[in-house]
Amino acid sequence: MDNRVKQLLDQISALEDELRTALAEQPSAMFFQIRGKRVEFEKSVREAHRKLKTGFFQWLVKNRPQNLITGPIIYAMIVPLVIADVFISFYQFTCFPVYGIKKVRRGDYIIFDRQQLSYLNFIEKFHCTYCAYGSGMIAYISEIVARTEQYFCPIKHARKVLGSHDRYARFLDYGDAEDYQQRLEAFRTALAKEK
Repeated sequence: MDNRVKQLLDQISALEDELRTALAEQPSAMFFQIRGKRVEFEKSVREAHRKLKTGFFQWLVKNRPQNLITGPIIYAMIVPLVIADVFISFYQFTCFPVYGIKKVRRGDYIIFDRQQLSYLNFIEKFHCTYCAYGSGMIAYISEIVARTEQYFCPIKHARKVLGSHDRYARFLDYGDAEDYQQRLEAFRTALAKEK
């Protein structure tokens, strides 16, 4: 990787860290605080949320028919998601210690906090729980696979890859064989040193 590309990647990483910090410090317009796993809104906001809540029957009448019809297909996807969850978690817990790779914390990816929004009815909260699990699970799996890829084959593809993980940009260029084994070992060492 040439020096200019490395400098740009370092700047991007620094800016992403700075952005995360700024977003975390930014005061919320919704007046809530996070206490442990619980999100607490100010009383006036909670009351406003309750007034905005759509009752189940009103929601059912206003809901798009195609959403109700396709619901069973969408929710059937829980089966492969749970199976993938079990297998990827088993893989990580058994193999990552052997490789010296820090385990991925699922709680950093799968977050269930939308149930605390009182303007959602129980069906909407159920939908949000499903989506939080599905999206979080895909991100969790992606990070586990990204760490595995960094350990075994940190080489970019010849063709452009859409939706690549954060680690991919720092991988070795396709066809760059010079000192491959030493550089591979450097990638593995970097994984072992991650926080």
